[in-house]
Amino acid sequence: MKHPNKDVNKAVQHALEKGWTIKVASGHAWAIIRYPKNKPECSCGMFWQISVWSTPRNPGNFAKQLKRSVDGCIYPITKLYEVKK
Repeated sequence: MKHPNKDVNKAVQHALEKGWTIKVASGHAWAIIRYPKNKPECSCGMFWQISVWSTPRNPGNFAKQLKRSVDGCIYPITKLYEVKK
C-alpha cells in the first residue's frame, strides 16, 4: 500500500517498521494506522490510532506529525513482548 505523497508514504512506512498496523479507510482518510497493543501502561489505556489523510493541506508537516506520534509512544513494541520477572 503506497500513499501518493512521498513524504507521507515514508512516515507510514516508518510506522509499519515500528510495528504499527494499517487499515484501508474510505472518505477523507486514505488509511488508519493503529498501535497493535492496548496496554494500560501505554497511552493511558487508549487505543492509539491515527488517520492518514489522502490529501493533507501540507504533506511535509503532516508526515512530520505522523512520525512524531509514532516515535512518541512511551511503550515501544519491543517492550510489549518482554517477560516481567
